[in-house]
Amino acid sequence: MTVFHFFNCAILTFGPHAVYYSATPLSEYDTLGTSIKAALVYLGTALVKLVCLATFLKVSENDSFDPYQELLKALIGFVDVAGLYFALTQLTHRNIAQNHKFQAVGLGWAFADSVLHRLAPLWVGARGLEFTWDYILQGIEANANLVLSISLAALGSLIWLRKNKPKTLIPIIYACAVIVATMPSITSYLRRGLGWHFPKVVGFELFTSLVMAFISCQLFAACQKPSA
Repeated sequence: MTVFHFFNCAILTFGPHAVYYSATPLSEYDTLGTSIKAALVYLGTALVKLVCLATFLKVSENDSFDPYQELLKALIGFVDVAGLYFALTQLTHRNIAQNHKFQAVGLGWAFADSVLHRLAPLWVGARGLEFTWDYILQGIEANANLVLSISLAALGSLIWLRKNKPKTLIPIIYACAVIVATMPSITSYLRRGLGWHFPKVVGFELFTSLVMAFISCQLFAACQKPSA
């Protein structure tokens, strides 16, 4: 029964990444190499973030919300934006369209994040003798992170690769990118500053990911239209 629970949680956590790849044109255009490269870039940025966190943050004796520490975490979190910039602009890709490139990069980014942060807890905890909803919620959180990662990649693609953007949309694109990039700090404030429980935080992440995905899709479609 415990192994069955582990496989259910693992499929919920990692399955949507495979479904997204096979159900979209990404598989037709063979963008797996781009996703793998993006995943490797994510691992590199995660290492840089780990070194920065260990260098500049102090270990807190309690789990209270410290605005100064959280601000430092938010600033260090923008290392992800730098890594995403490198993945979108500096990596060599096959001759694929821009809308396929950002999806492949976002998919690889989200998959690497799920493997790095959720595989070990699943393996250790989901096989326990006592059933808990925490790992199912982690799987739902991984799905929200997948949507947010692709949304951030789409916004980054508009910022760095799309030159002829409507000027009226540029502030909206940057504002949405900042919101998505700082989502870990926002959820940390909700959990530690406002005392939200994990299910409520996951619900917020899921709702926010859907809203940001809709906005990013509309922005991308608007920027694809030929300028008058």
